[in-house]
Amino acid sequence: MKLSRLHLKTLREAPNEAELVSHKLMIRANLIKKEAAGIYTFMPFGWRTIRKIEEIVRQEQDRIGCQELHMPHVNPSELWKESGRWYAYGPELWRIKDRNGRDFCLVPTCEELCTNIVRQEISSYRELPLQLYHIQFKYRDEARPRYGLMRSREFIMKDAYSFDRTPEDLEAAYRLQYDAYVRTFTRCGLDFRTVEADNGPIGGSNSHEFSALSNVGESEIAYCEKCDMAATIERAECVDDKPVDEPEQPLKDVYTPGTKTIKDVCDYLGVDEKKTIKALMFTTFDKDLNPADYVCVFIRGDRDVNMIKLVNALGIPEHYIEFADEDDMGPITGIVGGFTGPVGIHNCKIVVDSELVGTKNMVAGANKEDHHMTGVCYGRDFTGDIVTDIKTLKEGDPCPHCGAPIKHTRGIEVGQIFKLGTKYSESMNATYKDENGEDQIYWMGCYGVGVTRTMQAVVEQSHDDKGIIWPVSVAPYHVIVTVINPKDETQMELANKIEAELETKRVEVIVDDRDERVGVKFNDADLLGIPIRITVGKLAKDGKVEYKLRREEDNEVMSAADAIAAAAKLVDDEIFGM
Repeated sequence: MKLSRLHLKTLREAPNEAELVSHKLMIRANLIKKEAAGIYTFMPFGWRTIRKIEEIVRQEQDRIGCQELHMPHVNPSELWKESGRWYAYGPELWRIKDRNGRDFCLVPTCEELCTNIVRQEISSYRELPLQLYHIQFKYRDEARPRYGLMRSREFIMKDAYSFDRTPEDLEAAYRLQYDAYVRTFTRCGLDFRTVEADNGPIGGSNSHEFSALSNVGESEIAYCEKCDMAATIERAECVDDKPVDEPEQPLKDVYTPGTKTIKDVCDYLGVDEKKTIKALMFTTFDKDLNPADYVCVFIRGDRDVNMIKLVNALGIPEHYIEFADEDDMGPITGIVGGFTGPVGIHNCKIVVDSELVGTKNMVAGANKEDHHMTGVCYGRDFTGDIVTDIKTLKEGDPCPHCGAPIKHTRGIEVGQIFKLGTKYSESMNATYKDENGEDQIYWMGCYGVGVTRTMQAVVEQSHDDKGIIWPVSVAPYHVIVTVINPKDETQMELANKIEAELETKRVEVIVDDRDERVGVKFNDADLLGIPIRITVGKLAKDGKVEYKLRREEDNEVMSAADAIAAAAKLVDDEIFGM
């Protein structure tokens, strides 16, 4: 393929709006083109990489017996109302109406539609187990699209769904997918970690996230170097500190002027943050987004509330809660902004972090301006309507599995798998007939790969100051043959020979035969990140070329035959030898 006949418009500088290095490089390399906030055209070189990632995903899904189908992008609201997610999903669900006023959505996931297909198509236990998948564009009406393909409104996903008879069968399907994902992301060249994750709006019981390690990733991961514990911060369990065994002191009202923060009150009273109780006030909403309840949350002063754990404890979606207006909440519940404590409040749901159970002689707000209470004891002075772990696992906290200090890192979520259990089959009455002719519900799992996210994650991990460094497996082309002087017949003849011979060996080649300066050609080759560069120049008359790997600094002069052999071997080893 001759580059002079292809469209490629590289940029020396990226637009100011591009923040991440990967986003900048993909725009500069003409892989993607922004059309609107969070919506991109995939240009020819970028689309080649997308198709290669899709093909890796497809091969690994086919390998485990998962069948491909294609489902519509637009779903009727009735299916989503059956499952309950029409209301639970929140404003990110892209809702639309047809000309008759009927509600639809542009799907972010397809649990409802796939469940509907199976309940209409499958009738007997003899047709199980079943796994189905599709690869297509999905949609999410992000409030603030940013970071290129990391948080876009239109994106490509592989979604798979498994249907089984028992929890044990679901576990087997889950393990098949887990192993397929490990192979998939390994083949894509990613450095990734598998971590326990929250199920979010998809629901179900257990989930694992596949996270490409990166300090710009949106996922914060807690992990232990001593054991195999690894989880997203939203999911990570905490080990409660044991309360200090000490005599109970009497409850005392103390004047603490201007001490509205934990630090202020600690400085004023000379106490440690661990001896204080932090208060946070929230309003919750019903499915029509009307105010429903006030919630007071109490946690140790040195801790942070984990909002995912909190909404899970309350049994509500994330968008059903927000911080309360303390002026409105005060007259109803007795709280006072900046001085709220658990003693004496009313007309609200009280959520207490489990670490406060058994604590004595704590400092908390007195629900009176410029006053705090000392000697506050759990059980004697307050309890909670809900008592559970709602705190964030901090770096240095003990591992919940082995007790070693926890470490934190960040990652880009590129895949997630879920054990849905019977969430959708029960709500949508999806059943099959067992051996006795009785109706049984399915045990389901779902499994997602972010194809477009994977492309950007590869770029984020694999680049230098010159451009992208593609792994061979997902590179737009394997080899770029750079011709120094395309007007020289000897050089072009050798370049054409190299191209032809490599193509017979299943190597994808692009020949840079453009009438451009050599520096421009080399810069573009580095920016595009093609794994192998073969330079044809003045040595062509002797049948020699320069051979260079993008991931290495040095190049080597060798015969064209040796360059062909080296390139073919590298491609064969890294793609076909896996």
